[in-house]
Amino acid sequence: MRRAGRLHPLDKFAFALLALGLLAVATGLLPTGPAGDVMVRTGPLLAFLATVIVLGELTGRAGVLDVVASWVARTARGNYPALFALCVVFASVTTIALNLDTTAVLLTPVMLALAARVGIAPLPMAMTTVWLANTASLLLPASNLTNLLAADRIGLTPAGLAATLWAPQLAAIAVTTVCLWVFYWRLGRRGALRYTPPDAPTVADPVLFRVSAVACAGFLLAILVADVPLWAASGTAALVVVVAFAVRRREELRWSLVPWRLLVLVPGMFLVVESANSNGLHTLLASALGSGEGLPALLRTAGVGAGVSNVLNNLPAYLTGEAAVPEGNPRQLLALLIGVNVGPLVTPWASLATLLWFERCRRYGTPVGLGRFLGTGLVLAVTATVAATLALAATT
Repeated sequence: MRRAGRLHPLDKFAFALLALGLLAVATGLLPTGPAGDVMVRTGPLLAFLATVIVLGELTGRAGVLDVVASWVARTARGNYPALFALCVVFASVTTIALNLDTTAVLLTPVMLALAARVGIAPLPMAMTTVWLANTASLLLPASNLTNLLAADRIGLTPAGLAATLWAPQLAAIAVTTVCLWVFYWRLGRRGALRYTPPDAPTVADPVLFRVSAVACAGFLLAILVADVPLWAASGTAALVVVVAFAVRRREELRWSLVPWRLLVLVPGMFLVVESANSNGLHTLLASALGSGEGLPALLRTAGVGAGVSNVLNNLPAYLTGEAAVPEGNPRQLLALLIGVNVGPLVTPWASLATLLWFERCRRYGTPVGLGRFLGTGLVLAVTATVAATLALAATT
């Protein structure tokens, strides 16, 4: 366990990135005009990010995810193929509705604890969460921070983004499902024929459970049906759950619920990327991406997005790529979105969700072989990115 007051390496990285961004503004490397535009754009994103993670954290503490995970295992009745299918659906829905970081931070320990309780091999459960945290994050603005940026650039509502990307999302999940089964879930990999279904978990506070479940459902309904800002929907749902905890379990409300690391990391990353764009990175990436909305151009754009994501990180990859995509090429921008969402599966730092997932696996004592992670991730990144891009070309 970390000693009190000692910063995690990711915290140090976040503060260093913010310091670099502020230094760029102070020295004139990043002019104040673009810096101001970045901060204006970042504000609503940070409000959404903070509130949706608080919502997800408290929902997990209310037992909602534990109950669903246990229901999944009991519904499959000891049958591994049935359990596999239900876990894919569970992880996909969690990512789509509550953000990929929620899947990495909250669903991973739930699935690992369930695996230990019923004697299921932990690695297949863990890989299901990390892969689907990335590949199932295309459908809604809430699913991934990059989606918020893309929807704002193109002018799509949550329902409009879902209507545009439903086919690429299904293609990405389908390829992920095949790779999960071949690499981690088939009999030769998981190491057992059947498992013992768990007993139904006991909910400590049924009122908090119901309030949290309804708040999450209301949040999802609001962003799909009502014309409200995303941060307002997540903020309202989080407020409802916070009030319920304040009344019934006040000791759970701590400042550590707020994702301070992300709230420092995101504006720092925005400032650093904008500084790089202002000093030559935009030209370099524009040359790599090319232009056009035909299939070869879309595949090229998605491939560049995936490649840069695995070298750097998917958020700066999207930010720099977005600036290099011409305003009149919405399909090219969506191909870039596919690359940075579905493609960052090879290196551990390719997405923040993957970094958080590695941290959770270490905490729960689940070994992850880096060679196998890199090799299988490369296969999935290539095949899922290509399949999703082909689906985009065929349906838009």
